[in-house]
Amino acid sequence: MPDMESIAEEAGHHQKYERLIAKAKEVAQMRTVVAHPCDESSLRGAVEASEVGLMRPILVGPEDKVRAVARAHHLDISSLELIDTPHSDAAAAKAVEIIREGGADLLMKGSLHTAELMRAVTSSATGLRTARRISHVFVMDVPHYPETLFITDAAINIAPDLDAKRDIIQNAIDLFTQIGLGEPRVAILSAVETVTSKIPSTIDAAALCKMAERGQITGGLLDGPLAFDNAIDLEAARIKGIRSAVAGRAQILVVPNLEAGNMLAKNLTFLARADAAGIVLGARVPIILTSRADSVRARLASCAVAVLLGDARRRMAPIQGG
Repeated sequence: MPDMESIAEEAGHHQKYERLIAKAKEVAQMRTVVAHPCDESSLRGAVEASEVGLMRPILVGPEDKVRAVARAHHLDISSLELIDTPHSDAAAAKAVEIIREGGADLLMKGSLHTAELMRAVTSSATGLRTARRISHVFVMDVPHYPETLFITDAAINIAPDLDAKRDIIQNAIDLFTQIGLGEPRVAILSAVETVTSKIPSTIDAAALCKMAERGQITGGLLDGPLAFDNAIDLEAARIKGIRSAVAGRAQILVVPNLEAGNMLAKNLTFLARADAAGIVLGARVPIILTSRADSVRARLASCAVAVLLGDARRRMAPIQGG
């Protein structure tokens, strides 16, 4: 069972996550297939999410190994379905197969490498691809910042081109709106806030803003290029003379490449004591990515975001079908 005292202490500092988790608990539990939960962190994350009522896990992995981890760390998996597979590759393939056959609503990464899971997800013949580019979003709870902060893409697309960035932004906007956070303010980051041919990401930012004006990106307010300081600090924006609905108040930060995003998210995590929930978008179902370094609160928040998104999609499906 999660340590309720530690959760309560975290909740006092991370009220944004607490609101997401509370909202997700109001939704019917999602069937979630967990690929290769063969270490304490990944198995505990699934068990904790089950115990607080967020999901119904289906564990997929080598049965002896999963049960050994449960025994070693006093995790009760007696009520959870466990499907035996010989190794992590087979677990990833079986997890994706279960999703394709309608046996689960969400996919959760276990202790296998992200690239190993994503190979199964992106397989052209048997994967979970859609027409949209697959991308990752960190949903961050940063102390002293009033907004829930999205950072994208810091885990999947290494050096996205303009078309990929369009999908990355649309994925993040759709997530923001569908989990009930409203219309997001989207800052497209670079090193400076002026357009210059010497920094290609500033040209991409300007093009993306024009794409939004022409309806190629919908659902959010875009501005860029913006430097990090004037994206999140009103005084920094004022000093630079930037006047927009986004500057100083951003809710989604779009980074130029994976390296920049990864460093930004980890800087906030380790220097600002932020929590970072992780989710992959653009596949048939939301994919929950957690890290061994995640706190209890961050693991539950990752699950909560996926549950809220899955529920929104389920409610939209009859409308789209009609």
